[in-house]
Amino acid sequence: MGFSLYLTLLSVLHQGTGQWCYQDQYSCDDKCRDPENWAVQFPSCGGLRQSPINIVTNHVHPNSALPPLVFTGHHDVLNITVENMGHSAHFHLPTSIRLTGGGLPGHYQALQFHFHWGSDGRPGSEHTIDGERFPMELHIVHIKEPYGSLAEAEHDMAGIALLAFLFEETTEDNPHFNIVIDAMGRVQNNGSTTVIPNLRLSDIIPDAKDLHSYYRYVGSMTTPGCEQAVAWTVFHKMLPISSRQLVAVTQQCRFWTGQRMTDIFRPTQPLDGRVVYRSDAGAVLPGLMGMLLCVHSLVLGSVVLGH
Repeated sequence: MGFSLYLTLLSVLHQGTGQWCYQDQYSCDDKCRDPENWAVQFPSCGGLRQSPINIVTNHVHPNSALPPLVFTGHHDVLNITVENMGHSAHFHLPTSIRLTGGGLPGHYQALQFHFHWGSDGRPGSEHTIDGERFPMELHIVHIKEPYGSLAEAEHDMAGIALLAFLFEETTEDNPHFNIVIDAMGRVQNNGSTTVIPNLRLSDIIPDAKDLHSYYRYVGSMTTPGCEQAVAWTVFHKMLPISSRQLVAVTQQCRFWTGQRMTDIFRPTQPLDGRVVYRSDAGAVLPGLMGMLLCVHSLVLGSVVLGH
């Protein structure tokens, strides 16, 4: 108990007032904001373009202006720094990892990837499909060039491109994922870091040829300040993880409070009139035309919502 209190005091001194937490962390004795009250401290969390959402497959709109994405640097061998951020573990990526295509209005460079999970093998994805929550979710965060930081990109409605991969539970281990779990075990406490040597992003996510099918909508970051500047891509292709690995993930890291890091997902948010699109691989338009039409869709969505 003394050690946990020490970690909490350090965190409060370091992070100041207005701390937020996930529902699993919250208790009546805490002063942190749980997800239902994030908007009190972070007004954007109460906006009309919030994420994650429940994707209702019968209501999505096929969009031929959404061609495959183009990945750069995903096969490069990297030394990746992993950091416990107090609410999740971030895997920092070099700017040589880039993203274009997919109807995105520009070129994007990677910042980091992270995961969202549940507790002891229970579902913990942020996005749901037809009401189903999946075992886990991977987010890869990119910012539009030439922005130099997330703070700069947040002022552009499509300044952030976020790729989301849902996981499915399998009987066999995903051999490439053990290195990720091991790294999390080396960053148990808030602020601790480690390095994963010789990792390829392509070891974790599927090859680009398998990623032509996806959902697209405009939304927000899923943690405070919930900036409404994200072009979301949620892929149909799922990533495998065994039940053993799923439980192991939840046992590696601790929150800034010293508690075990579990159930780190935000509840789904209202769609509030937004349209969710589905890429139409059978009717891909030329890259420039596809980009222009997708930008038009993003702008139209903003106008309809009054932003």
